[in-house]
Amino acid sequence: MKLYGFGPTRSLRALWGLGELGEEFEFVSVNLVEGENHHPEFLRLNPAGKVPVLVDGDFVLTESAAIVLYLAEKYPAKGLLPTDIKERAQVYRWVMFAMTELEQPLWRITRHTMLYPEEKRLPADIALARQDFVDMATVLDRHMAGRQFIVGDGITVADCVTAYLMDWANEQNLIDDHPQLRAYLERMYARPTAPPRIAEAFADIQRNEIHAT
Repeated sequence: MKLYGFGPTRSLRALWGLGELGEEFEFVSVNLVEGENHHPEFLRLNPAGKVPVLVDGDFVLTESAAIVLYLAEKYPAKGLLPTDIKERAQVYRWVMFAMTELEQPLWRITRHTMLYPEEKRLPADIALARQDFVDMATVLDRHMAGRQFIVGDGITVADCVTAYLMDWANEQNLIDDHPQLRAYLERMYARPTAPPRIAEAFADIQRNEIHAT
């Protein structure tokens, strides 16, 4: 298998799934800063020009959550998806919750603080997105009371998808008032199978840029 990705992006989510599985793979760096994601050879893999992309033989899959779900299905013995249909449905529920209720406001914040040209950035939308995130994070924070993992007694796809978002939110000081989520974040990244944290991945990019000059 090959995983095409780059630094502090949702590639970290796919790396988490692969780390938990312990399966061999090749990581192929796609430098977004240098525009490698717009090269024709990469666009043949993902016309959207985004990472991560998983290539498993002749099978190509995009979207980080879909990649982790695929890997969990491919290696069922690893337990990233429960065998019980109701527990599995809960995993799907929290994956969808993470992608719609938590990730979307984080993206809005990032777009209006970093990605959009300055003249298109809307401070009011940042404030709304922060509140949207906090409201939904409160739901997850309450759910995590007395729990180590989001579903069941072991790590699942829901954790691989969500823990990365907690690190992203922590970078924006959005979980300061959510003790369960802060404890969950530290617990998850203490795992030996965890990927680098976002700050560490950013630092690696900066070191590489310095070495390249």
